[in-house]
Amino acid sequence: MGGLWILAWRAGRATLTGRVLLRDVFDQALEMGVGSLPLVMVTAILSGIVTSQQGGYQFTGSIPLYVLGSVVASSVVLELGPVMTAFVIIGRVGARITAEIGTMQVSEQIDALLSLGRDPVSVLAAPRLIAGTVTMPLLVGIANTVGLFAGLVSARMTVGLGGDSFLYGARLFWHNWDLFYSLMKATVFGFIIPLVSTHMGFLTRGGAEGVGRATTTSVVIMIITVLVLDALFPPLFLN
Repeated sequence: MGGLWILAWRAGRATLTGRVLLRDVFDQALEMGVGSLPLVMVTAILSGIVTSQQGGYQFTGSIPLYVLGSVVASSVVLELGPVMTAFVIIGRVGARITAEIGTMQVSEQIDALLSLGRDPVSVLAAPRLIAGTVTMPLLVGIANTVGLFAGLVSARMTVGLGGDSFLYGARLFWHNWDLFYSLMKATVFGFIIPLVSTHMGFLTRGGAEGVGRATTTSVVIMIITVLVLDALFPPLFLN
């Protein structure tokens, strides 16, 4: 934890002092955002369909079906959208960052940067932290929209719930805070994933075997961190 805080502080200082190239941030944002968009959309579609089908199965004959719209909206926006998108970013981006920086570490490319007077944090870590913090809320916003639409279509096909009834149920228990809560989760996840992955990359030792071990450890830590933060959000922000 101390190492993570130190890395975050150094990246923040490099950003505020103007030592981070905008081109590097843009390149990382393009890779994290546009590159991850297809997989994020597939995950969101499946999340919306599964939630709608499961809710439709449980609600048929017991409560009004329009409540299904509220269940899908709340589940996707509050939980599935941010968390499933975070898992996609962990698998696609986080693991790659750790392997990339870890390879640079064991092949002494990091030492080469230092010998040239370049700060590895401002060159490698800070652009990824900024890009993750910026692109993650955008990806989650897209995932929420796609997941809700997929849930609407699934509800119509499985239980015959019309679009107007679905949207009525979604609006019935909707709070504007829900969207802010979802994007706040996304921002935190978008910062912590590249933070952990870059930190583990800098700690890599032991050649190719060390890179593989650091990548595996990084993915496990990122998943656990996201789940712990996800569990802390409701008591902090929904009470």
